[in-house]
Amino acid sequence: MDSLDREPRQGFIRTVVGAIPTILVLGAIGAVGWWGHTHNWAVPKFSTLTDGPTAADDWCREHNVPESVCVECNPDVMPAAKPRGWCRVHGVPECVLCLPELAQLSVVASVTQADLARAKRSLEFTPRSENIKACTTHLRRIQFASDEAANNAGVAVTEVGWGPAVEFVAGPGEVEFDQTRVAHLSSRAPGTVWRVFKHLGDPVAAGELVALVDAAEVGKAKAELLQAFALQSLREKTLQRMRSAGAAESPLRIEEGEASLREAQIRRSAARQMLVNLGLLLEAADLEKRNADQLESELQFLGLPATLTKSLDPRTTTSNLLPIVSPTDGIVVSRDVVAGEVVDLARILFEVVDPQYLWLTLDLKGEDARRVKTGQPVRFRPDAGGAELLGAIAWISPQADPKTRTVKVRADVPNPTGAYRANSFGTGRVILRDEPHVLSVPSEAVQWEGCCHVVFVRDKDYLKPGSPKVFHVRKVRVGAKNDATVEIPVGLLPGEVIVTRGSGLLLTELKRNELGEGCACHGKK
Repeated sequence: MDSLDREPRQGFIRTVVGAIPTILVLGAIGAVGWWGHTHNWAVPKFSTLTDGPTAADDWCREHNVPESVCVECNPDVMPAAKPRGWCRVHGVPECVLCLPELAQLSVVASVTQADLARAKRSLEFTPRSENIKACTTHLRRIQFASDEAANNAGVAVTEVGWGPAVEFVAGPGEVEFDQTRVAHLSSRAPGTVWRVFKHLGDPVAAGELVALVDAAEVGKAKAELLQAFALQSLREKTLQRMRSAGAAESPLRIEEGEASLREAQIRRSAARQMLVNLGLLLEAADLEKRNADQLESELQFLGLPATLTKSLDPRTTTSNLLPIVSPTDGIVVSRDVVAGEVVDLARILFEVVDPQYLWLTLDLKGEDARRVKTGQPVRFRPDAGGAELLGAIAWISPQADPKTRTVKVRADVPNPTGAYRANSFGTGRVILRDEPHVLSVPSEAVQWEGCCHVVFVRDKDYLKPGSPKVFHVRKVRVGAKNDATVEIPVGLLPGEVIVTRGSGLLLTELKRNELGEGCACHGKK
């Protein structure tokens, strides 16, 4: 039993003795700590222990620049200009058009009346997006630690300059021939095609012969005129003899003779008019100068050009020939006839058009059509490619299409070289505003901040050694837009330097610093 009790006591003694060094070390550390506390000791920083730069201690985590030069945390480093307030005329705060000294330029710019008028035209042309007056982000400044840091972040800048501004409404369209210069030629009497002179694609002049039709109605009309002419001549001679007889002839018979002559004259006039209706012109005065033989000779080839009649034998050629002539200059774009074919009045034999004049018809949305006026220029790009067509609005439909609810507008398009083809589809733009000289910036430079359009403007002293690398948040109004540029009617002045590539990064930084500060559109809370 004594040996069993002795072993636990020996194990306990060994444990206590083994813990004595640990207890002594902890006591020593506690004593040193108490002594250091009473003598104001400080633990050395990690940067000192590792021989690292002490600049890490001078860092503003909120704005990612050294604390000592942070313009947001230390306003004295770069005192901000005194806020000048909201511009009621142009709808932006700190308006550089009204207060050019606020622009980030080395010298104060001169704003002319032409500049103010240009901005006014743009703002009044159509409702523009507006900025919220309560938003205070324009008071912010985005700072980089150095120019190298900005370059490494992918920030690129450009100088504000000039460019064109074009605003338009667009719609699908179709090019067709000017319908006032299109002629559909058909025979004025049924018959058989005797000869065809023009073929598809041939040019024709106004009054030029394109075909001849052998129409019995023509021969009948000519015969009727010859009969009426002979009858009138006979009754003229009869009346003359009656009047020569004097008292031997009764007045009643003379009156009957005069009536008969008048009847013959009317019949001759009706016969002549029948030929005129067939397109065979014959002046009434010419009938008085001819005798029956002369008239018959002239009627046989009436309406045919002299160059053709010289080659025709009057003894073997029919007098039923009806010429089909073009009423306008142009080219033959359609021919649906061959010699020997029977035709009637309803059939279109030829289509002649003047390709130097085209119509462009666009289908516009109702809200877009309200902004269109006659005389406005039109540009049309065919789907098939090629040069752009240029014209001017000549007609606006007074009604909307019952199915599509679009409004048709038509433009007259000159085509002097015939380079453009009718029946082409494409997209047309009606130019509502076209100014060649407006303030313009790359599209990527303008950012939507959530309630306002902003541009980041480089500080005028940015490139000076030792100057803070600051970009100012500038509220702007936007105007005409295209694929590459945006018009800035107010908010910038020419010569200012703005951020293009990388502006989204600056916007992210601007929004990041707003977190926890309340809505930017209502100021900091």
